[in-house]
Amino acid sequence: MNKFSRLFVLVSASLLAGIAYAQQYPIMDMVANKVIQKYQTATCQQLWHQKNQPKSEQERRAIQLLRQDPQMRTAFFNKVSAPIANKLFECGMIP
Repeated sequence: MNKFSRLFVLVSASLLAGIAYAQQYPIMDMVANKVIQKYQTATCQQLWHQKNQPKSEQERRAIQLLRQDPQMRTAFFNKVSAPIANKLFECGMIP
């Protein structure tokens, strides 16, 4: 197998895994998209202010679900980590 074929197989497998996660957890996928949207549209000042605010009942339930299902938690963090980390870095909230 040449390098191009191996790369194609690797990329295809990664895409299929991502699709499988989205199909396996459609509600988690919607929540993750909402979280990403929140971070992408919020100003740094809004994020600093929200940091110390109490969580809503909906947020607490979502967190509880993620604590109970490690596979869902992995899928969630794989989806939201990069957009959130980028925003927090831009806002000086992480080094």
